[in-house]
Amino acid sequence: MSTKKVVVFDYGFGNVRSAERALARTGADVEITRDFDRAMNADGLLVPGVGAFAACMKGLTEARGDWIIDRRLSGGRPVMGICVGMQILFARGIEHGVETEGLGEWPGSVEPVQADVVPHMGWNTVDAPAGSELFAGLDADARFYFVHSYAVQDWTLETANPLMTAPLVTWSTHGKPFVAAVENGALWATQFHPEKSGDAGAQLLTNWIGTL
Repeated sequence: MSTKKVVVFDYGFGNVRSAERALARTGADVEITRDFDRAMNADGLLVPGVGAFAACMKGLTEARGDWIIDRRLSGGRPVMGICVGMQILFARGIEHGVETEGLGEWPGSVEPVQADVVPHMGWNTVDAPAGSELFAGLDADARFYFVHSYAVQDWTLETANPLMTAPLVTWSTHGKPFVAAVENGALWATQFHPEKSGDAGAQLLTNWIGTL
C-alpha cells in the first residue's frame, strides 16, 4: 500500500503541529500548508479549528480554504474537519447572539452548549452508529477529548433520494445530546480532538487514512 499524502490546512486557526504529529504516527506523509495546489492534490485534507466560529470562517475564506474544500468534495476527494473545523461545515454559527454564515455543507446551527458546566472540557464517550468506518475497531466505552462551548444539537439533514447513502451521525452528551462526529461520503468530521485522544484518537485517524 502506498503512503498517503495528507495536508493539514494552515489558515491560522488550529493545532496544526499536534495534528501533524498524530497523523504522522499513522504512517501518512503529512505537510502543513495553505498552498492551493498542495491542498487540492493531497490524498486527504485535514481542516483543524480552534477559537471563535466567525474568526475561523474569516481566516478560512481569506486562505481560499472554502473554495478548496468545495472543489475537493465536488470531486469526491476526502476532507476531515476537527473541532471548529467541523463546526464551520454547518450552515451557521451563533455566538453571543451574532450569526455567522458557515460553509453550508450540512444544514444546522452551531449554538451554545446547554449544560451546567461550560465549556465541555475533558474526556467523554460517544454513541457511534452501526456501520461507522470512523469508529471501526473501537470499544463502545472509548473516550475522546473535547474542548468546546458550542455544538450542533439538532441534526436536520434528510436524504430524500433512496439511492443516496444517509450520513452517519455520532452523538455525545454534555447536558444534552450534541453531534460528536459525522461521516458523509468524502466529508468526515469530529467535534472532539482525535490528535489529543490517545490510543482511541490514533485508531480513529488510522481509520480515516485507511479510506484515502
